[in-house]
Amino acid sequence: MNTVTENSDFNSYIKEFKQHLKHLFREKYDYNTMGLNRDFPAELLAEVMDKKPLSVAIPTMYGGRGVSVKECLQILSAASYESLALSLTFGINIALFLEPLAKYGQSAVQERIFKQFMENSAMGGLMITEKAFGSDALNMKTAFKQEGEMFHIKGQKHWQGLSGAADFWLVTAREVKPNGELARDIDFFVSENKHPDQHIPMTHRYNNLGLYAIPYGINEIDIAIPAEQKLVAESTGIKLMLDTLHRSRLQFPGMGLGFIQRLLDESLAHCQERQVGGTSLLNIDSVKYQLSKIQAAYTLCSGMCLFSVEESGIDKNLALMNIEANVLKALVTDLMQESAQISLQLAGANGYRLDHIAGRSLVDCRPFQIFEGSNEMLYGQIAEGVLKLMRKEKETNVYGFMQGYERTNLSVDYFKSQLDFNVDSTLKQRNMILIGKMISRVIGFQFVLKMNGFNAQLVEITRQNVLSDLAAFHGQLNSQNDIDPVVEYTINSDWTTF
Repeated sequence: MNTVTENSDFNSYIKEFKQHLKHLFREKYDYNTMGLNRDFPAELLAEVMDKKPLSVAIPTMYGGRGVSVKECLQILSAASYESLALSLTFGINIALFLEPLAKYGQSAVQERIFKQFMENSAMGGLMITEKAFGSDALNMKTAFKQEGEMFHIKGQKHWQGLSGAADFWLVTAREVKPNGELARDIDFFVSENKHPDQHIPMTHRYNNLGLYAIPYGINEIDIAIPAEQKLVAESTGIKLMLDTLHRSRLQFPGMGLGFIQRLLDESLAHCQERQVGGTSLLNIDSVKYQLSKIQAAYTLCSGMCLFSVEESGIDKNLALMNIEANVLKALVTDLMQESAQISLQLAGANGYRLDHIAGRSLVDCRPFQIFEGSNEMLYGQIAEGVLKLMRKEKETNVYGFMQGYERTNLSVDYFKSQLDFNVDSTLKQRNMILIGKMISRVIGFQFVLKMNGFNAQLVEITRQNVLSDLAAFHGQLNSQNDIDPVVEYTINSDWTTF
């Protein structure tokens, strides 16, 4: 089966797609053992795209499967089980191009572009980030002027996944006002690289540490876009951007689940087979604990997938869902990195190879904690959001608030002693981040509890691991840490003089 039609059985399709990817990545091309090669081989990518995986994010009226979040997450998960880079490639296309185009694009443009995706395996991405304004997107300097039915856009972007490779881009820019200043709001435009006046060249390619298959670099923008290729916001462009980014963050569990499950399967198999002192690694207590942490990550990620399916369809506006979106992105990516660290440690010396699943996973998942908002920033925003709700209710006790908060009312009682403390407006930023981490894990466990009938042993493993994490964070909070770095640290600090 080379195509996915509206009436096809998706369960059968996803099962076959997984087998297809396994054959391509482990047998036909053996991509993960190819060492330092950049980019996917064209033949490999062509065979992947023959199965029309991106049809899950295209409306049925244009030949796709209808932008079902459940199907999108299953495609992302199937891909990340074999290759995190492939899953991120799909994620960029789905969450940062196809879904916003389906929701905000003008119909004539939608029809033309979706046809390219369905028939010619086109790729698309989103350009927001600029060198001087990473997470500070509202101050971007890429600017546009409207002249008749054309928008002229000029600026520079960098660190866009698929730089130099995507066929289409959503480009963000601010309007130049008559006085020469830039408008506060942000607008989105679709560019088509095959047109010379819309082509965005990558002028410098970065040597990214991981995710070798995805090109990143500096993109110089000097393009002219027809008016019909401007996205139509429901209110402001900033809310369009928040809706898009929050929806993207709610899809991180799809990428995380397959990735974590692969590490879990590989680690379990290794620990059962590896003999140390006449017994398998799996019989060692500390190893059991480490494996349980990956299983807790798998369980938490499963719960977050279910939440995303229920809450992140394109029929919903997620612009104000900042707490939940930040929780999913930050917690999933922390769990991915922790699982990779454990997997590499359990694999021993062999794991410290780029062509080993653990070694490659470690470097490939690391940037997930940075892009689309660094996790420290997001945890701080989670704490700020919850503290704002607490002030509104005139509540200072974290446990007291969480008992009535819809995202924690089921899970909070499992962790009362770790959450029974008061907060005020004088908290240091480092402690806000700690509180954000605590809140995220309690919310995450609530998502697990919502999965009625889920494996009870995994739920209990997850409860104990969350409890352990919360106890550690609570201990850090109580330490009253206020240390700052010493800039002139070389004064009286040369050990040879003592």
